[in-house]
Amino acid sequence: MAINDRNKPVYMISVAAELAGVHPQTLRAYEQKGLVTPQRTSGNTRMYSQADIDRLALINELTSEGINLAGVIRILDLQGRLDERDSELDDLHKRVRRLADRVHELETREQVTSLVRAADAPTSIIRYLP
Repeated sequence: MAINDRNKPVYMISVAAELAGVHPQTLRAYEQKGLVTPQRTSGNTRMYSQADIDRLALINELTSEGINLAGVIRILDLQGRLDERDSELDDLHKRVRRLADRVHELETREQVTSLVRAADAPTSIIRYLP
């Protein structure tokens, strides 16, 4: 499933609650606490994506391990920050690879230029001999 598909709002609150194994009122409470943010239709109906369902599964897992909602909020915040840092790190690795490729290209050009100059040197010396 593509990332865009995972974020597409397709489930109404009753279906999302069933998939997540919670009561619809629990989803409303989670939304109020900022744990999940469903998208809204023009008629103000909550619509949940597969990414929301996965997040709700994680919330259920954490709360079943005895972590309270304040702890869950903190964990999800830290996870989001970690995901952002991972993305930034991936971008930096790509940039370093591009720069390394560019340096290699410039070094190769420099070597070729040196070889061409060396090949031309005897000819120029012979032209200036008496």
